[in-house]
Amino acid sequence: MSDHPLPDAALPEPVRDHLGQQLRSVFTTDEAAPEYLGDPVTPAAFGPQLKRLEVRLKTHEEGTGAVEQALDGLVEDLTGKAR
Repeated sequence: MSDHPLPDAALPEPVRDHLGQQLRSVFTTDEAAPEYLGDPVTPAAFGPQLKRLEVRLKTHEEGTGAVEQALDGLVEDLTGKAR
């Protein structure tokens, strides 16, 4: 490292613009854009697996809710008190 700090280490704006254009041309992709900020774009090959997982999760949630309601009803029938 140098003992003398550089007065202005930033590149001039035209140079930054030119380098930015070159980088964008190299790194452009044909991938789908995310639906919202932070949305991880997944490869299309994972689509069927993701759909099955979503269905399983929804089924689990609905099943858990149904069992909870049935148990609440059973407790009410046995004790005569509503939860």
